[in-house]
Amino acid sequence: MKKINKVKININGKKRSISSKMSLKSLLNNNKIPINKVAIEINEEIINKKKISKIKLKNGDKIEIVHFIGGG
Repeated sequence: MKKINKVKININGKKRSISSKMSLKSLLNNNKIPINKVAIEINEEIINKKKISKIKLKNGDKIEIVHFIGGG
């Protein structure tokens, strides 16, 4: 039986365990988070949305996802 490696990350202050091979784009898709309606920061660095699919999440990453809300 193949063992799936896990990493521990922090998303908006909540601890999660995910596959060690998961990309940021996969994480957003799995959680049904619309990429065009959020700002994303990993380890206090704002992420360029064009590079989302190339970013692999690592153990200890701190991710902040902020949703845009319309209004006036």
